[in-house]
Amino acid sequence: MTRAVAQDSLTSQPPQGCARLRQMLAVQGYRIAASGALPAHWFGPPPPLLEPAPVAKQLEIVSHCWGYHHLLACQLRSLAEHPPQRLQVTLTVFYAEEDAATAALLQRFACQDIANVRLRPWPLAPAQLFRRSIGRNLAARATQADWIWFTDCDVLFGAAALDTLAEAVAGQRAALVFPAIEYATPVLDAQALRALEAGTALPQWDPASCVHRHLTRATGPLQITRGEVARALGYCATLGAFQQPARRWCKAHEDRAFRWQLRTAGEALDIPQVFRVRHADKGRDAGRRRIGRTQLRRLRTRWQDWRRR
Repeated sequence: MTRAVAQDSLTSQPPQGCARLRQMLAVQGYRIAASGALPAHWFGPPPPLLEPAPVAKQLEIVSHCWGYHHLLACQLRSLAEHPPQRLQVTLTVFYAEEDAATAALLQRFACQDIANVRLRPWPLAPAQLFRRSIGRNLAARATQADWIWFTDCDVLFGAAALDTLAEAVAGQRAALVFPAIEYATPVLDAQALRALEAGTALPQWDPASCVHRHLTRATGPLQITRGEVARALGYCATLGAFQQPARRWCKAHEDRAFRWQLRTAGEALDIPQVFRVRHADKGRDAGRRRIGRTQLRRLRTRWQDWRRR
């Protein structure tokens, strides 16, 4: 039986040489196992049995930011402009002090007094930040909330989204829920994102003008987990390769493994105005060559939008 990784044993340095190769092989093995090739109970305990949930009183939102301060500014502003009325929200943001723009943004936002919203910046070493499941596991184990929403900093919360969530989870026995519809904005380039960050208010995107994505399962930024499940299982806590630092930002293969360990793809809930800001430039590419990547992302997005029509 695989054991959970002790958080006090985490290192801030990524593995080198043979250890890095073993890590890469382990990640690929977990990807194959999570596809259904192997039973989840070989890799960790099942989620606890749950009673019907009451109306949520506390929600923790967990976000990561590396090179995306302009998007994080929009997410923070969405909470400031649409604070919940019947729900206490803690926004936990994992970041690295080496990302000076993000650190400065969090410091500025921490000075704001927003009803029912508390910001909790959580610094990590860059190599730990680059493996998103490390931060998510730390937050899952420590959360005191009724529900914890694992998201990304390009997700925005419109009017009534969080209050509706608080009511919608009442009576749920599910360990994992997600919004039934995600509203994807037009693809924005770097200049448009800078203008968005510099504005005094977020644009009021009309859901009718966005791409409607009808979801059949929870996805990486739209995973809302019952608090007692998060505290019991963490986030891929027993899958050691997903708790090891990395040299650069990793693709989030662990999200599928997380749902596999929960034995569910999640239950869809009618939560209005959950937006995702689509962007061509990736923060993880900062300082690296990006020949044609932006153009390829735009073409791929246009093709996906056309197929959804």
